[in-house]
Amino acid sequence: MMAAVARAATTSDVFNAIAEPQRREILALLRAGEWPVTDLARELGMTQPGASKHLRVLREVGLVRVRGAGKQRLYGLDARGLRPVHEWVGGFERFWNESFDRLDTYVQDLKQTRQEE
Repeated sequence: MMAAVARAATTSDVFNAIAEPQRREILALLRAGEWPVTDLARELGMTQPGASKHLRVLREVGLVRVRGAGKQRLYGLDARGLRPVHEWVGGFERFWNESFDRLDTYVQDLKQTRQEE
């Protein structure tokens, strides 16, 4: 019998938190400004408790902040929490740039060949 491999808790790791598609949708909506949970739930076609659960995870990893406004709680994006993701993805930028440079060279070679024909 194989032992289960331990996983980092979703709530402690921004990469695990944003791996969930509905959480990425919430973050995309919050780019435009603050939302109450009821409106987020309605927009995403989920229950209010479901939206609250996702928001709690996003808050715990530092991607969402909440503030009281009267009786409502408004959720907003805290993009600083995405810094580890940005830095990790940025490590692949050189690969993409080299790929685009190779593509550009290929296209220029094709144009040159057609002009010579």
